[in-house]
Amino acid sequence: MKVSILKNIQNIYFIGIGGIGMSALARFAKLKGLTVYGYDKTETSLTRQLTSEGIGIGYTDVADEIPLEIQNTSETLVVFTPAVPKTSQILNWFQDNKYNVIKRSKLLGDVTKHTLCLAVAGTHGKTTTSAILGHLLASCEMPVTAFLGGIAENYKSNFISKGTQITVVEADEFDRSFLTLSPDIACVTSMDADHLDIYGDENAMQDAFKDFVALLPKKENLLFKKGLPLKGQSVAIEEDAAFEARNVRIENGAYIFDLKTPKQTLKNLQFYLPGHHNLHNAITALGMAILAGSPTGCLPKALATFKGVERRFSYKIRRDDLVLIDDYAHHPTELNALHQAVAEMYPNDKKVIVFQPHLFSRTKDFARGFAESLAKFDEVLLLDIYPAREEPMEGVTTAWLLKMIDECLVEGGRNLYVATRIINKPEISSALKNSECRVKLLVGAGDIGAEVETITKILAG
Repeated sequence: MKVSILKNIQNIYFIGIGGIGMSALARFAKLKGLTVYGYDKTETSLTRQLTSEGIGIGYTDVADEIPLEIQNTSETLVVFTPAVPKTSQILNWFQDNKYNVIKRSKLLGDVTKHTLCLAVAGTHGKTTTSAILGHLLASCEMPVTAFLGGIAENYKSNFISKGTQITVVEADEFDRSFLTLSPDIACVTSMDADHLDIYGDENAMQDAFKDFVALLPKKENLLFKKGLPLKGQSVAIEEDAAFEARNVRIENGAYIFDLKTPKQTLKNLQFYLPGHHNLHNAITALGMAILAGSPTGCLPKALATFKGVERRFSYKIRRDDLVLIDDYAHHPTELNALHQAVAEMYPNDKKVIVFQPHLFSRTKDFARGFAESLAKFDEVLLLDIYPAREEPMEGVTTAWLLKMIDECLVEGGRNLYVATRIINKPEISSALKNSECRVKLLVGAGDIGAEVETITKILAG
């Protein structure tokens, strides 16, 4: 049996500790009794919370920030995220001084290796599905540790700790990280093209998903959205599948449905997240919980009490005159799902979206899809592209995307009814206040999330 990476480790240092996946591992390491430190370039509410939990964090990328207590190469493990630039002084100092330096995905793979590992894969829906699954298992008193890619509202955390025999993880396709996992039960929620800066084309990305699925010991332990080119057990809504939602209706803002499984039917389940994409996520999570041995009698109540994930169709204001929703959508498929959800819940209201594109490469690769998705809303306010790890690309700008949206509107005959323009972050609150649309959406995976609380206070006042 392979020895755990954490054997004989006393200290652990996370480079990029403020990342949502990294911070969950940091909390796990702290719970294990390790001394935990880290670096991140920006102080956030999440890093402040980690500090309050006894984790030391620095915000300057210089070797002097590294605590003397951990300058022992044999007892210290260094973990970094691919989002950290190769020029990072702290990363290079650890590498130059022969520390054991590994990627986050390698640590996650090691931590989950000797557990019943439930891995959630897919280009969309990973975080919500993982959070639902973690909540179902925890509510059913299953011994689960869940590492989440978002803050679950029920726990106000991205980490659920109810035992160590079962782990729930997000199987991240970026950088092919999910191939370091050893899944026992898995799902694939979607395989839409994404991360083409890594994969080159859609076929290469789909091949990586198939390599991930091949890691499973039994193909029947794979759940996948019906229609994907995979073998296992399918998931669908009102369509014949191994796990199928039937008799779906909306009552008092909730989906009510029956869940048909290969062995039984669970009647009148309640689920409070809007959108068919979220209902798919819920069916998938229920199926994985059943495969993991969760008693089915407790699942209906557990599902009904799930409150959602921050920045995944998060209601910030819900009044008769104003609805403000915050969402992480950053791909055309996610924008389409978001529009479907708000159109279903608010069919008679106009909708304004503030959208911050994420990455120049993603904007370039899916520009037409973004334009078509955004053109469905009644008013579109665009922020500058959030670069994250990238340098600007010539010709790939918000103005270029806006022109394409206007072209889609003309083609669809809607140009007379939809307002589109570019705004800056300080203008968001006034732009939304002046909009006549009742339903207002703040959308994107960049730093627009940092503006949400301020905007909420201004609009609520």
